[in-house]
Amino acid sequence: MPDQRRLSYFVASSLDGFIAGPDGGDPSSWWPITEDYLDFIRSEFPETLPGPARQALGISDPGHRFDTVVEGRRSFELGLAAGIPDAYPHLRHLVFSRTLGSAADSDVEVVSGDPVERIRQLKSEPGKGIWLVGGGSLAASLRPEIDELIIKLGPVTLGSGIPLWGHDAGFDTQTWTRTEATAYPGGMTLLRYARSGDSV
Repeated sequence: MPDQRRLSYFVASSLDGFIAGPDGGDPSSWWPITEDYLDFIRSEFPETLPGPARQALGISDPGHRFDTVVEGRRSFELGLAAGIPDAYPHLRHLVFSRTLGSAADSDVEVVSGDPVERIRQLKSEPGKGIWLVGGGSLAASLRPEIDELIIKLGPVTLGSGIPLWGHDAGFDTQTWTRTEATAYPGGMTLLRYARSGDSV
């Protein structure tokens, strides 16, 4: 039987633990875009770039880590506000929301049911990894199912904003095993953690 698919929370974070500013806007407004960062994304995680960015950078590599992306309503609506109904047309794209209707003009699947149940269904299907792009509230609800944290730690502090697990996460100690810590010249440190007892 093939190995079960894994859910990875791959996200940019400030040094003080915020994944977005107080308004929940796109992290690109504060994240330092350096040449070595772009090289890292191009070579290691090309599938995590939105479709327009892939086109602008001439990237056609489908990537080898993820074939599915999941996100919450607020993250999804950032793309809608920019006129992009499906930011990741090269991936299977699911949005978890109890208030959104169907996503018009795209292949995005809107999931109104239990996020944990749907993720468990996805994990049982064949395919590559599943990428949780955000936001914090969805990540908090999926904590029992997150197999790996991949944190792009930026050399910046925000002071306030949306934390890694959102504002309403309950106290729940979990232990993670660090599997990578790589510093890049432009200031980013890539941190990877597997849930303790798992291997990556």
